[in-house]
Amino acid sequence: MSEKRHASLGIHHETSQDDVHPVRRHTILRRAKIACAVVLVLLAIGAGRTVVSRIANAHALETNVAEQSKQYVTTVQAKRTDNANALTLPGTLQGYVEAPIYARSSGYLLHWYKDIGSHVKKGELLADIDTPEIDQQLSQAIASRQQAAANLELAKSSAERWESMRQKDVVSQQELDERRSAFAQAKANLAAADANTRRLEQLESFKRIIAPFDGIVTRRNIDVGGLVDAGNGGSGRALFSLAQVDPLRIYVSVPQAYAAMIKQGQAVTVKQTELAGQIFQGVVARMAGAIDATTRTMQIEINIPNHDSKLLPGAYVEVSLPVVKSQSLVALPNTLLFRSEGPRVAIVDGTGHVKLQPVTIGRDLGKSIEILSGIGENDRLILNPSDSLADGDVVVISRAPAAGGA
Repeated sequence: MSEKRHASLGIHHETSQDDVHPVRRHTILRRAKIACAVVLVLLAIGAGRTVVSRIANAHALETNVAEQSKQYVTTVQAKRTDNANALTLPGTLQGYVEAPIYARSSGYLLHWYKDIGSHVKKGELLADIDTPEIDQQLSQAIASRQQAAANLELAKSSAERWESMRQKDVVSQQELDERRSAFAQAKANLAAADANTRRLEQLESFKRIIAPFDGIVTRRNIDVGGLVDAGNGGSGRALFSLAQVDPLRIYVSVPQAYAAMIKQGQAVTVKQTELAGQIFQGVVARMAGAIDATTRTMQIEINIPNHDSKLLPGAYVEVSLPVVKSQSLVALPNTLLFRSEGPRVAIVDGTGHVKLQPVTIGRDLGKSIEILSGIGENDRLILNPSDSLADGDVVVISRAPAAGGA
């Protein structure tokens, strides 16, 4: 049957495999090329994105490293001071004259007449002491003295008689010499008795405790009936403590760096915290004239008038001593670097490079340090320099505050 006949009868006609395969291979090949192209494009896009991302990350990393490698510093400038500074030192007020009053005679206290806070005059009676032992010794000494005087009279008359008998050659020279020796011994015995009597009379006079100078009683350590021991056996044995409160004196230890600036007769000011707003004037009365090798300080004495008794002995005060004007540069203490080679400061030049400059340190002014040499007024000093800072390092100045003087 022909093909047309088969078509009319609805019978399918089998196509030859040789006719179908070329078409399908062409379609599959075309689809494969399209898929490959898509995959290649996607791969190219991904590779490009990765390369671009890595380049951006590398650039950002370089930027961050460069930024973090910079040293940001703060600089200040030294300041030249042309004003006189006041050196403030601690001190303790003392009476111009202070003395503990001891008993010279042993006994019992009969009565005291002055208590703490009492103002006394020189020679005024403070207390009476009962000294029965000394009284008895004095009576015995007086009797011994009278006995020695009687013996002296007898020896004297005997020596005179033997002198006259010797002239008549009645006695020998040896006997006369013995009488003369007895007379001399009697005179010595009387002198010893007189000395002992005077000693006991002097001790007897110490029964009355007398004020040695004008002042105020600051302490009383004894009461009626208390046992009194002679001598200064300790601070607890003192009967009274007496102080002269007008004027007062202060002993101040001046550091060696300022010792040459203090002059005798120089006026000073004294302040006490409890007396706010009140300033007391004093004067440098005496200077030790030598440096204490232990403390490296020089002691000075300051006298202060105290007519109104506002200041009390023993009080803590602050003494302000004016010092000579200085033209030296001062800088903040936190600009210094202490190395094994000596103190240094880090100076930043116009190009941002660091130079470690050796300096000579002068006085410590508290909030600032005096620099004697090594820097100028226009030098920019790094605040709080790190220990790793070295010559030639490049830094970036973040800000420049006010000058680093006081």
